[in-house]
Amino acid sequence: MAVPVIAMYIQQFFIPGIAHSSYLIAGETQCAVVDPARDVNRYLAAAKDLGLPITHILETHLHADFVSGHIELAERTGAAIYAPAEGHCTFPHEPVRTGTTFAMDRMTFSVSDTPGHTPDCVIYAVTDHARGQGPAAVFTGDTLFVGDVGRPDLFPGRAKELAHQLFESLEHAVLSLPDDCLVYPAHGAGSLCGRAMGAMRVSTIGYERANNPALQIRDPDTFIAALTSHMPPAPDHFSRCSEINRHGAPALGAFPPVPGLPPNAFHEKMQDGKTVVLGIRNYAGFGGLHIPGSYHVDIGSNFSTFAGWVIPPDRDILLVTDNPLLVTDAAVMLRRVGLDRIAGYLEGGTHAWVTAGYAADHVHQLSPAEVHAMLQRPGVVLVDVRSPEEFAEGHVPGAVNILAMDLRTRHAELDPAAPVIVMCRTGHRSSLASSILKQHGFTDVYNAAGGITGYIAGGFMREAREVT
Repeated sequence: MAVPVIAMYIQQFFIPGIAHSSYLIAGETQCAVVDPARDVNRYLAAAKDLGLPITHILETHLHADFVSGHIELAERTGAAIYAPAEGHCTFPHEPVRTGTTFAMDRMTFSVSDTPGHTPDCVIYAVTDHARGQGPAAVFTGDTLFVGDVGRPDLFPGRAKELAHQLFESLEHAVLSLPDDCLVYPAHGAGSLCGRAMGAMRVSTIGYERANNPALQIRDPDTFIAALTSHMPPAPDHFSRCSEINRHGAPALGAFPPVPGLPPNAFHEKMQDGKTVVLGIRNYAGFGGLHIPGSYHVDIGSNFSTFAGWVIPPDRDILLVTDNPLLVTDAAVMLRRVGLDRIAGYLEGGTHAWVTAGYAADHVHQLSPAEVHAMLQRPGVVLVDVRSPEEFAEGHVPGAVNILAMDLRTRHAELDPAAPVIVMCRTGHRSSLASSILKQHGFTDVYNAAGGITGYIAGGFMREAREVT
């Protein structure tokens, strides 16, 4: 049964992990979708519930952290795609820039260029004439977040230039909006498109003007310095996703179901020189038994981001899980970051693998007490694989700090013959890091289950400081 829409109605869709927010805006006879995720069925279902067609698809910029679903959504609805003119998109679209306006029912959408996070960012301010004549809402993409602004350092050599543009964009395009205008950003807390976004998913211009730390910096030089230092590392897939979005990604519906492969076929596929194995079980399961040389990204962790960061995009992917019901979810999450080459999964999981006689490997899982006891032994190396900012906030004395993903190239800084304990915040990233070390010939590798969180909770951080 259709839900009557009298004035502007906005529905938010939030994807954990990548912390992506997209939106459906409904009027009386039609609706629009802003910054759609690649899996578009959610928008089709929401529009069906309202009894309205999707007629507009709005992109705020070429997203770096995920693959957008604008092409499939347009194909399935006939909606027009509105995308920034500065994005130079190659698919059919309506290019928008400062001064572009268009109507949908009793709403007017006004576009402003807001370069800074990327050169092509725009915002869409919406006036709902059924309620008033001023902008009632603004879709800020990655220009303005709750408690933060978009990072300007994703384009090598252009960080200061883009930070200056971002300062001007905020000053002249965003902060010129009325204080009661609702702010709908494209990301929330947990996204790497900013530094420290707030947990609230919606705000107002007035609230951000008063409380957003970045907006309190009124000097452009100070703003540029703040926005070009101590930024979190940018994942590998960011530049890849931007280019995919510029041209448009294949529809998810175009991919067949991921086939199950018996152990012999799985093993044969592994040997073809163009395939990687990705274990998606929890870190305890992976540590207990896994296929030698495989990557590990716990599906219960920030799966899309971590996989997009480390899995080579030019390789086929074989999945390992003891729960085949997770394969479809894993495939969607991988394709959100442009990893489309999913060749199959291991039928019967690791039990079938070893029953067929194939070799397996292990990563020892240590409780906090076991970590502390082992650190008393000479020659044991503790590698903290959190970000430098997390490490600076507190770490076990004597730990070596190397970001988990950087171990792909920085493993040579460690002795492969030494016992290595790998630690992160909870045990997820450290398990990924352990799998990378195993790939590079490290044999005596231990994962700190519970991470530094468990180590502190057990009281061992205080004891470690007393020893030093």
